[in-house]
Amino acid sequence: MNTVTGRFRIAGIWEGVSLLLLVFIAMPLKYFADISSAVAILGMIHGILFPLYLIALVHVGLVKKWKISLWIMGLLAGLLPFGTFVFESYLRKRDWQ
Repeated sequence: MNTVTGRFRIAGIWEGVSLLLLVFIAMPLKYFADISSAVAILGMIHGILFPLYLIALVHVGLVKKWKISLWIMGLLAGLLPFGTFVFESYLRKRDWQ
């Protein structure tokens, strides 16, 4: 976590997990079991983690001098379930460290 890429990786993992929990656990609980408190709690957690992911994305993009295409891919990855994990894997294959 001492490097910019390490911080981005951690932020991506936490954001990705929070989105998966929100979409695949909290939302079904809300609509199928009428338990809306799960969405309130996980939605707030995700609402905090997503901006932190964006800050980490901007930081790593500036430090590594990414092209605009990588910036856009990183942004889209944060919006899609499993996106941050796929994006991090893509970056790893490109030897981005």
